[in-house]
Amino acid sequence: MSRIYRSLCLAHAMDALRQGLSHFSGTSRVALLMSLKRGDHLRVYDPQNLLRDHEPRLRETMLDHIDWMLTGPPMRGISPHEQHPLPDPQLTGLIAHACRTRHTWLQVWFTEEHPGMCSTGPTRCWLEYAANQLSLDLGTVGSLRAGVSAFLLQGYALHAVRDWIVDQRNRAMGPDTKLRVYPTLDAVLGISHTREEGAWPEGRLAFIEPAWCERLDYLARFPAHERPLLANLRHCRKMLQSVTGSDRILVSDGVSITGITREKLPPCTIVADYRGRHGFLWLDAELVCSFSDGSFHSSDRRPNLVHLEEFLFEARCTAEEQQKLRRVALRIVECAQDRKHGCALIIDLGTPPRTLAGQSLVTPVDLDTDEGLSLACALAKVDGALHIRRDGALHGFACLMDGLSVAGENRARGARFNSALRFTANKDDLMVIVVSADRPVSVIQRGVELTSACAWLPPSTFATPPLLGHWIQGP
Repeated sequence: MSRIYRSLCLAHAMDALRQGLSHFSGTSRVALLMSLKRGDHLRVYDPQNLLRDHEPRLRETMLDHIDWMLTGPPMRGISPHEQHPLPDPQLTGLIAHACRTRHTWLQVWFTEEHPGMCSTGPTRCWLEYAANQLSLDLGTVGSLRAGVSAFLLQGYALHAVRDWIVDQRNRAMGPDTKLRVYPTLDAVLGISHTREEGAWPEGRLAFIEPAWCERLDYLARFPAHERPLLANLRHCRKMLQSVTGSDRILVSDGVSITGITREKLPPCTIVADYRGRHGFLWLDAELVCSFSDGSFHSSDRRPNLVHLEEFLFEARCTAEEQQKLRRVALRIVECAQDRKHGCALIIDLGTPPRTLAGQSLVTPVDLDTDEGLSLACALAKVDGALHIRRDGALHGFACLMDGLSVAGENRARGARFNSALRFTANKDDLMVIVVSADRPVSVIQRGVELTSACAWLPPSTFATPPLLGHWIQGP
């Protein structure tokens, strides 16, 4: 196998996997440790520095204690499409998959574990598939597999969700199941963007193993010859109206709608929870993924306010103040997202308290009460920002955010976002959270968007991966 062909296979696989995971989970990086033959030194392929700061753990598991790498069947004892799993190196904040294949002695794939992931299961299946495709590419020198594998890896989201669900159901029920998962997932996505009289779908649709459907205690059961087929998305969407806004559940056997129930669902049931323009997919009580715009995503769609938590901790707020401010900010942000309007929150920890240009209040609104918090959510609709101080109370609304022009302003973003950049540029003791009408949340401090993500450039196609030992020692 030529070095150029091996490098080409690696570059195609890494870039396709990175792009696919970025669509599924947000901007992502990937890295790979690989050894082609027994006795070869491990090489590290990490074009976006995902593994930096993990050098001590990598040295311990991959260089100092490598006995686990020598166990298991020889490469020739593994069929071309089979993998021999190996222990997870367990790097903090990373999802990994380690294995031995027919054409590689060791592969260890890594990607980020993003905050707010519903489940890491589909991503692990994705890494497993990447290992299998790379092994097959390296074992078929001179073919056109590398380009085809890259195409498959990039668009693997639906298959990753399906593989995870199938694996979990097989562990619980065995492989002899009648519920076909691919048609189920196709129906879930199809119904999700089928509107009825202009309204997006809401309600729950459960996909149950056919043998269990006969044992349910239905509120309403449909005759076999009159059941709406899942393939008829419009009919299924109409039927979903019967469970909207209630605890009732529409039941399907994977082929048709069998009826409506309210009782506890049997094990290994797939539930699509429609919530308008988005929804969530469950396997029993485990959240698998979300879906929107005709695609599956790993996000649980909750706002990521980890930067606010760090800000409050660095400002030496008490535990009670931190908890209250986090709860208030999260509630207002989620409310704005649900109602699909933009807003801005100024979290002001300054002493003495500053007065902002805007609508002031004679008595601050106590946000510890449900009534006060509900009022703050309503006032967030008014142009301008909410002013929340260290005490967790609302001291003003419709506040203006002004300041001098700063580097980093983005004309593609609205006035609310750019005003927040200017307003925070010369202030160390406050933070602004900006919610756009189309859901993105930006956390801004000192004139910088902390939640921004850089675009990773594709790696050089023919770069030779360095040895792990040399890589750990650094340049």
